[in-house]
Amino acid sequence: MKTNGELAMYLVAHLLLVGAPGIAAAVFAVQRGVKEVPIILSVALVASGVSAFMAFWAYYADSVVGRAWGYLLFAGSILLIVWCWRREGQDRELLRQLSTPLALWVLGSCFIVFLGFLHGGTDNPVAMSALRFSGQLPSDNDIPRYFAEWFSTHGHMNPPPVYPPDWLMSDRPPLQVGYVLTQRGFFNTPQGLHYEILCVIVQALWIVGMWALLVAAGLRAKVRALAMFAAIVSDIAILHGFFVWPKLIAAAFLLAALAIVVSPAWNRSRSSIFIAVLVGALLGLAMLSHGSSVFGVIPLVILAIYRGLPNSRWIGVAALAGVALMLPWAAYQHYANPPGNRLLKYQLGGDTGLDSKGTLESIVDGYREAGWEGALQNKEENFGEMIGWPRAKNEIELAIDGLDEGKLGVTAAGVRGLRFFSLLPFLGILLVGPLLMLAGRHRTNRNKTEWRFALICFAFFGIACAAWGLLLFGSPESRTTIHVGSLVVPMVGLIGCVVGLCSVFPRLAQLIVGVNAFAVLLLYIPSLESPTGTGYSPIAAVVVVASLAAIAYLLFGDVESKRRSDQSRYFTVARRWRKDMASEPVIDE
Repeated sequence: MKTNGELAMYLVAHLLLVGAPGIAAAVFAVQRGVKEVPIILSVALVASGVSAFMAFWAYYADSVVGRAWGYLLFAGSILLIVWCWRREGQDRELLRQLSTPLALWVLGSCFIVFLGFLHGGTDNPVAMSALRFSGQLPSDNDIPRYFAEWFSTHGHMNPPPVYPPDWLMSDRPPLQVGYVLTQRGFFNTPQGLHYEILCVIVQALWIVGMWALLVAAGLRAKVRALAMFAAIVSDIAILHGFFVWPKLIAAAFLLAALAIVVSPAWNRSRSSIFIAVLVGALLGLAMLSHGSSVFGVIPLVILAIYRGLPNSRWIGVAALAGVALMLPWAAYQHYANPPGNRLLKYQLGGDTGLDSKGTLESIVDGYREAGWEGALQNKEENFGEMIGWPRAKNEIELAIDGLDEGKLGVTAAGVRGLRFFSLLPFLGILLVGPLLMLAGRHRTNRNKTEWRFALICFAFFGIACAAWGLLLFGSPESRTTIHVGSLVVPMVGLIGCVVGLCSVFPRLAQLIVGVNAFAVLLLYIPSLESPTGTGYSPIAAVVVVASLAAIAYLLFGDVESKRRSDQSRYFTVARRWRKDMASEPVIDE
């Protein structure tokens, strides 16, 4: 079993390797005169994602080319950081602002890694992550490791063998495989612990995307801190951050794209070709992370149209940027490892069989077989799953039976299961946010900026849920459980609840967020099914507490000075934009 010291060393090493390209891109953007924190963070995420995607194709060409790309990427990133840092005129204050999301990403990764291994399991980490925070989950977290190992040694020589029992490489987007391959020359990443730690760190990039969104919204520092803390200490961040299927990576890119759309600079951004490329790349990378990202793309596009439709040139450039990223993968699916449409047929047509039917044919056949009555029932059950009914009845009965029998593990399993599968139960106590917004809608002292941003979050959430419920086929295998959709949806819903509550009852919001965080930690600290030979680690517990305390201090420490220094530049820029664009929305400080 690996010691906690080895775990910490691996964590630091992988943080450096994952972070270097994004940090280099951010520092270079500052050097080139980019001043807006959300845009800089978006640039960093695009650089990170594109470099990983290129690693996949480099290894596809040849393992020697792939290793050379990994070495060149890291060395080039470090050289670019040093060169930019030594240049005169570097905006140190802006870099200081960027250090906050960087520190949150590092601390958030540390928190998840050591919480995940709180009860041991480092000797078999991939299997451990599939049951640490839930009942036994499927092997989806292992699929990228399997194919990364294949491409690291075989490249394009032959189509990869199926992942048992029958998954093709073309069935799943390749971005997490690319992230693993970027470090293959440094560590034996497709094996065990290195793979798990690396992928936890990559999943935690959602923190960067979330920070971009909260800064773009112009929230007060304390409100931003509460929203960020609630997101970090949530079921989504903990469970899906440690069980490393590539869903939170997709959320990172979608959150950054949403940040650009909700920013007060949107009137200017929707005429900037640079922003068009950035948005197109973010959406393309989200789809290359996980296909369910489409349920985040749909509300984002509708929201962008509502905020102000870009011109046809902007739309064309954004589409071209996204297609340029996705086209090589689509070609691989079609020509190198066909058919590549299994998940589409599975989710949209209810076709679980292995066959050569096209996507449209499978959808038509699925609905024809179900008929009108069956299709309507499927959609009803989709929306019922989001609400948590009738699942809540079964899980609550399980939890109560556990209490009656003195089996707290059974009770915790019932609560975890409900919150894992169903959208509204996941939000739990935070749902008082929209209810109290309704009650306090006439309050004269409500914060208009936060109120407006919460409504945007709820609109995004509602549109996503409508598209999700209507588009998914709705059979038991393809129903709207949280993990079948885009994780950006529950995250944005959570943020909307917290920010909306802060807009009308800020002190109550602090209490609600605190109670929710405590309940989540209480729920997920125990291990319900610890593998044989594992045991609780006091040192890991200390690291978990220290990481969480550091996150809290970073977010809440000296909030007033943060409000003045961290947002002064943003509001100055926003005011200038409002002066230039008479139609810009007003930002309330």
